[in-house]
Amino acid sequence: MGATNNAAAEWRRFWFLPLVAALGYATSVLHVYSIGPFIAPLHQEFGWSRAQISAGITVSAIISGIFCIPIGMLVDRIGPRFVGLVGVLVMAAAFALLGTATGHTSNWLMLWAAVAVGTFWVQATVWTSAVASRFETSRGLAFALTLSGASVAATVFPMLATWLIGSYGWRTAFPAMAGIWAALVFPLLFLFFRGARDQGRLQRAAAASVARARAGVSFSEGLRSPALYKLLLASGLFSFTLIGALVHFVPILTDAGAVPLKAAGIASLIGIFSIVGRLGTGVLLDRFPGHRVGALAFLIPIIACALLLLDGANPISQSVAAAAFGLTVGSEVDVIAYLAAKHFGLKNFGALYGVLQMALACGTAFGPLAAGTVFDHYGSYAPFLMLTIALMAVSAVALFSLGLPPVQAAPVIAAHAGVPDQRDVL
Repeated sequence: MGATNNAAAEWRRFWFLPLVAALGYATSVLHVYSIGPFIAPLHQEFGWSRAQISAGITVSAIISGIFCIPIGMLVDRIGPRFVGLVGVLVMAAAFALLGTATGHTSNWLMLWAAVAVGTFWVQATVWTSAVASRFETSRGLAFALTLSGASVAATVFPMLATWLIGSYGWRTAFPAMAGIWAALVFPLLFLFFRGARDQGRLQRAAAASVARARAGVSFSEGLRSPALYKLLLASGLFSFTLIGALVHFVPILTDAGAVPLKAAGIASLIGIFSIVGRLGTGVLLDRFPGHRVGALAFLIPIIACALLLLDGANPISQSVAAAAFGLTVGSEVDVIAYLAAKHFGLKNFGALYGVLQMALACGTAFGPLAAGTVFDHYGSYAPFLMLTIALMAVSAVALFSLGLPPVQAAPVIAAHAGVPDQRDVL
């Protein structure tokens, strides 16, 4: 009963924060979920292979991955509000520049390096840090709602990109998408996105004594924890395989005979079902052991890959595969963020989650490139789908082996009314 009351109190006070944080997080995957519809027109315009086009994501993810830990430390130090507001504008500007591609590979990679700079400031650490500082009892569901921003992206971005390309051409589609998104998101973040560390000076001063007593491991202790490396393994293998498959999902369907707009429509099911996956996973994480919930979620893509391999030309199989991919894409970052907070606490959450973000970034860097290279070599995505089945099974085992998290030392909360409780302090 007490836990239910605490969860209700958290949502009454901060219900708006996960919603706006979700829009911020969607910005971080603008390039990932939008690039699929651009593959065909870029190939027609410049004659590039799919691996060459996908190399842009590789460059972006590698560069941004290097800075995951510093950005996490910055968020721990100054709070997520300033970082996120700057990030949305920088990311939108960098994505818009992709429309200036000249056809030279070096130019294409330089443009993606600019995208990497944009992703520094909008990575998941920024949005989850703010939410973690406001929610404790209902953190699983709050994380799920925040990270459903990627579900919104997977639903909206492929359709919007396909429509803009068809109506105005690919060069206009890049800046148009960036402008539309920034105009929608930035005002909402400016008005409503504040974590505990983003409050006024007097409120920070009142919270200082509690902040010093926050539960959690030190950064060095986290680096020595076996749990960190199990989460690293699961994160890296997941993003390598599933992000690779998702970036190429529209081409996978068109190669099987679907027309581009229909393929984009089926791909949008990934976003729709990822919302179901995220919210469902959030509810389950608040009620059942996180390592079991995560292991189960990471097994679901095996169904999708099997359907595409065995009956990939069937629209029903394609739709079910999209739904299965969506259910896991709707839970993976939620599971990793939730387990990181449980195993390491909030004391150095930004920095330690930044380490896990590096693994996710590395997988994102090489997964789409590997999928494109496999297609260029074999003329089929089948070998990559087989690899996805094997590696997702390994990821599930890694998560299941985590076991229950250690009990964090409870912070000493000042009894007088002027000091907020722990969930108000990141």
